[in-house]
Amino acid sequence: MAANSQFAVAVHILAMLAKSCEENVKSDCIAASVNTNAVVIRRLLCGLQQAKLVVSQTGANGGTRLARQPENINLLEVYRAALPHAEVFALHRQTPNQKCFIGKNISKVLENLQAEIDEAVEEKLLRYSLADVLESVERK
Repeated sequence: MAANSQFAVAVHILAMLAKSCEENVKSDCIAASVNTNAVVIRRLLCGLQQAKLVVSQTGANGGTRLARQPENINLLEVYRAALPHAEVFALHRQTPNQKCFIGKNISKVLENLQAEIDEAVEEKLLRYSLADVLESVERK
């Protein structure tokens, strides 16, 4: 079972943009740092732009820069932009056997647990800004 890395890559992108001193950064430069294809970066940049976290410009001097200062971007915004429909875990793909006591009741229990976990994750992400991430990176 593979975890989705889009949030981590989105934070990486924003950290690079924050260190660029408000200069436009090209997607191939970001891709080289992330060690991925520039197409992957451009797809994530679209979501980050829709969330108003970055501003992109086309043309010879084009590229992307932060839309706000790092201290004004919280990680919950990044999470929602990178993974708009994220859930900590997925529920059953098919309805469990309703004739079984566990099968009949497990979905509601797991839905409630999922909601609690999602809320806890969001509360935690809201506490951290992009500036906090940069500070931690610089200490390493």
